[in-house]
Amino acid sequence: MQIDIPEGAEPIPYVWGDMVPRIGQAASNFSLSVYEYTTLGLREFEAARLRIAQINGCLFCLDWRTERDGETVEDGFLDAVAEWRTTDVFDDRTRLAAEYAERYAVDHHNLDDGFWDRMKAHYSQAEIVELSMSIGSWLAFGRLNHVLGLDTACVLPSAQGR
Repeated sequence: MQIDIPEGAEPIPYVWGDMVPRIGQAASNFSLSVYEYTTLGLREFEAARLRIAQINGCLFCLDWRTERDGETVEDGFLDAVAEWRTTDVFDDRTRLAAEYAERYAVDHHNLDDGFWDRMKAHYSQAEIVELSMSIGSWLAFGRLNHVLGLDTACVLPSAQGR
């Protein structure tokens, strides 16, 4: 489905803000909080976020790279996320973040004790909760943007001059 966006309106602010202002503002605050208040390292954060983007098929999310203090993940990171099981460029935390994102999205009923033992060996309980909330945000809002066609209507600021 493609939401009708008035000429001159920005798609995401229009849909999230103008169409459903109360729900949209709360959703926006949650979505922004994931980026603003994270304590997770950039690589594990991006591995989980990009794995969800791959599963959702959100074009905007796939093109986006989180930046912290002028740093982003390296070129080729997206491809490594797709190959999280076999890539040699991930440490254990990054690999687990990608695995958790995938399993959270497509196999959450089978998160077994063995998986949680591996997670707890590399992440604190607070980090697991934070990662879970972040994944939930990306899964819900990236999927919403893709299903409603917003991901094809949005242009990243970095791409506007191309």
